[in-house]
Amino acid sequence: MPELRRDPIIGRWVIIAKERGKRPSDFVIEKEKTKGGFCPLCPGNEHTTPPEVLAYGRSTFAPNTPGWTLRVVPNKFPALVVEGDLDKQGEGIYDKMNGIGAHEVIIETPRHNETMAQMSHDQLIQVFWAYRDRMVDLAKDMRFRYIIVFKNFGRAAGASLEHSHSQLIALPIVPQRIEEELKGSQRYFDYKERCVYCDIIRQERSQNIRIVCENSDFIVICPYAPRAPFEMWLMPKNHQSSYTSMTDAQFHSLTDIFSEAMKRLDKALPRVPYNFMLHTAPLRTPQLEHYHWHIEIMPKLTMIAGFEWGTGFYINPTPPEESAKFLREIDLEG
Repeated sequence: MPELRRDPIIGRWVIIAKERGKRPSDFVIEKEKTKGGFCPLCPGNEHTTPPEVLAYGRSTFAPNTPGWTLRVVPNKFPALVVEGDLDKQGEGIYDKMNGIGAHEVIIETPRHNETMAQMSHDQLIQVFWAYRDRMVDLAKDMRFRYIIVFKNFGRAAGASLEHSHSQLIALPIVPQRIEEELKGSQRYFDYKERCVYCDIIRQERSQNIRIVCENSDFIVICPYAPRAPFEMWLMPKNHQSSYTSMTDAQFHSLTDIFSEAMKRLDKALPRVPYNFMLHTAPLRTPQLEHYHWHIEIMPKLTMIAGFEWGTGFYINPTPPEESAKFLREIDLEG
């Protein structure tokens, strides 16, 4: 019989359609054909992108030249622009403001076909450092209230370029999804005087049925009420509300656990399209007792259609306990 499960943070309900239960081999992942040809993100083509705002690895001081190991540039077709004033206005019952923000592309590797599952520790940690460095820098702009980091991998997940990259958007408002998490976790804290994310980690470690992998600092789980098959959440074990407050040692630990999780996903579902989103506290807020930064990894295996759009429910054919067991038991050496 199907189950209705409720997310304990924002109260979202999902349907776990057990009778449709699917293993990785049951999902048909359309093999993407490589486009080939010109790539604006590859070394040698730096002149075709907007001027870089950050680069690692280059031995010379000449910007926008080859030799980098990671590069961050403004998006050529930004969703929001840095120049201008917010100019908040009311129009009857409606509110509007100028589309002020920042939209950047993190070019994660100089190698065109390299995926996150294939990156070395040294390469991958630069990606996480770049997120931190850009967040810290953009937080100086008092117009911005929130920064979201995300990645679209594969055309089905919204990627328009094959070369591995993630994106960062600084916003003048806190997004509704983050507000839901903040308010939901605040309600839980007001009632129990504990962080809901910390309680989730304690319960998952106690039950040990939805854990994918863990190390001394981080844990990866398939959440109790997942929206998609093989959805994973990566969270610090010790309470931390802001991504930018991590120590260098924690960045190394984060890189190790993220790499393992992505390798397990890639081995279970080779080159599956996915999205990941980094959720952290709003800019310039003190340490929040009720909120916990985390990364959500969402493989693109099911369609979002009328029922989902109309109700806010998600239908997931794979129970998270089965997803976690499969991912956990993968032999990474074989």
